[in-house]
Amino acid sequence: MDQKIEGHPGESSDEAWSKEGHLAVAARYLSDRAALEIDLANGCRLTVPGHLIEGFMQASERDRADIEISPVGYGLHWPALDLDLSVPGLVAGLTGTRRWMDGLRAARAGSAVSEAKAAAARRNGAKGGRPRKVPREGG
Repeated sequence: MDQKIEGHPGESSDEAWSKEGHLAVAARYLSDRAALEIDLANGCRLTVPGHLIEGFMQASERDRADIEISPVGYGLHWPALDLDLSVPGLVAGLTGTRRWMDGLRAARAGSAVSEAKAAAARRNGAKGGRPRKVPREGG
């Protein structure tokens, strides 16, 4: 989902985000939920599950809790993790590099369940399951 904040002519996207209130005024790590919680200037609260943030859950709880908010509120920084995330990016659902995001999407797509997939699995199971790979001769 692409989210675009429109501003006035001559206004930077940062200024438009600021007017919309999508900037952080507070951020904390919730250890009981393993999640990042951000209070936005517009009064909204954003909670991001830690496992969705690239490299986040590999760090200690102490390092996850050491969050710095940029002076304007546009970014979050974890000094011990060398991790920087933009608040507008988090609002848009971006929690890591393109490769990380592609991996998250692929994991969700691979776990999709449908009646057609279930029926195909039942048919294959009735035939004895997935055919075994046969090694090629001369290859």
